[in-house]
Amino acid sequence: MTARQPESITLDRIDTPIGEFLIAVDSGGRLRAVDFHNDEADVRRLLRRHYGPVPVSVGRAPAAIRQAFARYFEGELEALREIEWATGGTSFQRKVWRALATIPAGETLSYGALAAKIGEPRAVRAVGLANGANPVPIVVPCHRVIGADGTLTGFGGGLDKKRWLLRHEGAAFRENRARRSGRPQPELELGEPRV
Repeated sequence: MTARQPESITLDRIDTPIGEFLIAVDSGGRLRAVDFHNDEADVRRLLRRHYGPVPVSVGRAPAAIRQAFARYFEGELEALREIEWATGGTSFQRKVWRALATIPAGETLSYGALAAKIGEPRAVRAVGLANGANPVPIVVPCHRVIGADGTLTGFGGGLDKKRWLLRHEGAAFRENRARRSGRPQPELELGEPRV
């Protein structure tokens, strides 16, 4: 969205079916970071890298943000689109993150298709790096990007969380365990029905 400097940031913790998240929200009510590992020191480093010495305190995120996460995990998959977010990062990263935000729940895209979508078809590796640097995962759905062969690829929260999120959204993907074992790749599997 924008690289505009926040005046201050509040850190809050929210419970989800896949663990407690640490979220960072600026004084304007915009989401700035989501951390699956609940590591306050890591989030503070990320915020400092993106915004410099911004005052950070522990507190409560706006009710609308907390409720949007709760509704998403209860099955209202479009609820996170209501959350306003803002990021630092390079202009290329922000371009990738804006494109990620257009991938609907229940759908996936390969890194190559995402690169083509932003008009940079040869920048697949750079798109992958930008995807991995996304500071607001789930809201900017980097988990919806999978390998060209339909397999799950890396995710900052771990593949178990990525698998859970895609199944929660009803997205099709391939398990990649067979590739490592040398057995034939299984057919695409559809995520489990939503809660």
